Amino acid sequence: MEPVLVAMAVTATTEDDGFSLITDKTSYNLTASDVDIVTSGNRRIPAHSGILASASPVLMNIMKKPVRRYRGCGSKRAIKILGVPCDAVSVFIKFLYSSSLTEDEMEKYGIHLLALAHVYMVTNLKQRCSKGVVQRLTAENVVDVLQLARLCDAPDVCLRSMRLIQSQFKTVEQTEGWKFLQEHDPFLELDILQFIDDAESRKKRRRRHKREQNLYMQLSEAMECIEHICTQGCTLVGPTNVVDDNTSTMVEKSKPCKAFSTCYGLQLSIRHFAVCKRRSNEKGCLRCKRMLQLFRLHSSICDQPESCRVPLCRQFKKKGEQDKRMGEDTKWKILVRRVVSAKAMSSLCQSKKNKCEGEAEGLVRIRKEFCV
Repeated sequence: MEPVLVAMAVTATTEDDGFSLITDKTSYNLTASDVDIVTSGNRRIPAHSGILASASPVLMNIMKKPVRRYRGCGSKRAIKILGVPCDAVSVFIKFLYSSSLTEDEMEKYGIHLLALAHVYMVTNLKQRCSKGVVQRLTAENVVDVLQLARLCDAPDVCLRSMRLIQSQFKTVEQTEGWKFLQEHDPFLELDILQFIDDAESRKKRRRRHKREQNLYMQLSEAMECIEHICTQGCTLVGPTNVVDDNTSTMVEKSKPCKAFSTCYGLQLSIRHFAVCKRRSNEKGCLRCKRMLQLFRLHSSICDQPESCRVPLCRQFKKKGEQDKRMGEDTKWKILVRRVVSAKAMSSLCQSKKNKCEGEAEGLVRIRKEFCV
């Protein structure tokens, strides 16, 4: 290698015999190659001890040790880097000099470079190789990459490999890498199967949580519809004190609300509840029982029971105070708390939506004025 390749951000001093790098009270000559990197194909790559020492703490420690000379290396220090292709070692040494790595080199030697970067503690190369290897993960090579990533302490590569195996397990299961893993590394196989099982459990919990949140949002919407029906009235049901000859009130009463499907179903249930004869029977009416639960839930949420027009609100509020003294049902308290939270979130989302719509309308208005 030519000395011109040694242009790096190093601490150098000018001496009579050229440039030298001073690191940890040790001086390394940078004017000529003084180290030979011996690869597995018995290929020798000339290098500068100063560059290697400044790029890798492991190589720095090697430089501090007494010189061990190998046949054919002359008086130079020889460092053996075996177990990887010769070209991969050449790319590794080139990176130590220039910190450059092409996509083609990453494609060919990314896995080997990751191993070298870990062994010789070249942090920036390890980070780049981790990203490059993750981008090139396939069902065919993911098991090999996972095994190497565990040896090289690359948790991001391990996680992405595990996720790929979990998402394409049927395909990975047919590869040679998986069959080799089953025969030679049962502990890693167990870890992978445990990860897949945990991922499925998390997915089920998320689905269940999403269903629960949808239920709480529906109950929150039902509470708003009950208040709307009993306070303002809607297409079928309205408050009992509405005067029929009041034109404006009748117009407001006959106007459907935004959540019409929920509101209409509640109106039918309220009308049924008012006339149902089985409500007071021992077996009772299932539809009426559900309506009573909704009235009770409204009463638990309502903060103005004295002026509230929702049926049975005050009665349930008084009963709720007695239940508190006697010890209220824990499940019911959790339900009320989560419905209140869903109602608050719904109001917040609605206010943000209205704000965004208002800003959009303002921008459209300004644009129209500007165009005119």
